[in-house]
Amino acid sequence: MEKEKFYITTAIAYASAKPHIGNTYEIVLSDAIARYKRLTGYDVYFQTGTDEHGQKIEEKANAAGKTPQEYVDDVAAVVKQTFDAMNTSYDKFVRTTDKKHEEVVAKIFEKLYKQGDIYKGKYEGLYCTPCESFFTESQLVDGKCPDCGREVVKSSEEAYFLKLSNYTERLEKYIEEHPDFIEPVSRKNEIVNNFIKPGLQDLCVSRSSFKWGIPVTFDTDHVIYVWIDALSNYITFAGYDFEDSTDHFKKFWPADIHVIGKDILRFHTIYWPIMLMALDLPLPKKIFGHPWLLFGDDKMSKSKGNIVYADELTKHFGVDAVRYYMIHEMPFAQDGTFTYDLLIERINSDLANILGNLVNRTIAMANKYFEGTVTNKNVTDSMDTPFKELFNKFPAEIEERMNNVRVADALELIIDLFRASNKYIDETTPWVLAKYEASKDRLETVIYNLLEAIRKASIYLAAFLPETSDKIFSQLQTDNKEYDKEENTYKVGTGYPLFERIDKEKKLKEIEESE
Repeated sequence: MEKEKFYITTAIAYASAKPHIGNTYEIVLSDAIARYKRLTGYDVYFQTGTDEHGQKIEEKANAAGKTPQEYVDDVAAVVKQTFDAMNTSYDKFVRTTDKKHEEVVAKIFEKLYKQGDIYKGKYEGLYCTPCESFFTESQLVDGKCPDCGREVVKSSEEAYFLKLSNYTERLEKYIEEHPDFIEPVSRKNEIVNNFIKPGLQDLCVSRSSFKWGIPVTFDTDHVIYVWIDALSNYITFAGYDFEDSTDHFKKFWPADIHVIGKDILRFHTIYWPIMLMALDLPLPKKIFGHPWLLFGDDKMSKSKGNIVYADELTKHFGVDAVRYYMIHEMPFAQDGTFTYDLLIERINSDLANILGNLVNRTIAMANKYFEGTVTNKNVTDSMDTPFKELFNKFPAEIEERMNNVRVADALELIIDLFRASNKYIDETTPWVLAKYEASKDRLETVIYNLLEAIRKASIYLAAFLPETSDKIFSQLQTDNKEYDKEENTYKVGTGYPLFERIDKEKKLKEIEESE
């Protein structure tokens, strides 16, 4: 039987600089979703990559004494390296300087022009170069860009426009009839009330004041502006070409979820659906605008000097500890916070104390009391029932949270299982049972129950902390990753700590000295 498909994307990273931990959060979050879907039997296609055209890149390349292509080649390599350092399992890393992508984007632009959805006009407005966006006076916040807070400049140039008014009513109706299309609901309300209901201005989709972009085929003074170029990546790299789309595209489109930062929600929930409607393509099933990961109380920025890079953090704390913090500490709809103190606290409490300690002492007891070989002797007690019930309902509970993009909550469920296993040790007191020959079979049952609990929780842990899950299975010396298929006999290996407790003062000093 053919597996059900699942197509997930991140937004593509702008190839102007190395992504900081807030940018990298998005791919780690998406990776957890992709891994979970693979784990539960889906045929997953997970796409990420870099957005490589635009005025800002042209300017940065000039300043660096490089061609724009050389510049983006260097940055794209750094972005990919950062994503790889976080052990992310994307299927395709895309780059918008890819020739096939450029060719299909040019054809899309031409098609929309020929069918009357794009027209030529003149743009006069306030322009933010870093965001590559035009704004009206009323959209500014304290006279500055509403997205990044930087200065805007008055700009006037001839341009092509996408006629949003052709599709506004249809888009509003679609959002109304598909309540799960934009999540969280607070973001959906913001898009509908702040942008759609007041009336959409036609979107500038070409520029003539710089050259680093895909040329408009029928008017080469113009390059195709970022939003048609960048947003189209979700279909072009999946195999779309309106003359001859691939089987891969036919299988995987529409995307099941676009995972994007809340600051670019407008582009993904207004411009992108309208482009798809104009191309007569189905809309993605869900667009999830995730919150920001702040440094303390501030958004990370170079000007504030508070940028933290995920791959640098892994050198001090390990990949899975950083993944854990990024996934666990981000609420569903509110911004999360990064501080070194909180990261160290989380490693010590959840990873070293709850998870590491449980695995270490269970393996140690299996070796101490049964020379590493443990079978289920089925000598049960009333306290076994509630413990086992937690595991019976767990797959359905985690599925419900993951399907609703409550990824942090799903990870907390797994930690709760490890907590419950530690509690089960305290309640069953194996060290007391070990004193009496008559309790030997009961002791073996308890150790077996613990090993099964660790195995089952670790199957799902693989979506979030893949390296740690592998280490646990290695210590259990089993490759049984079927939740409902019990392990008859465990022959465990030698235990070792999964996570060491961190001396906070010492670690902070070490980080300071390395910067």
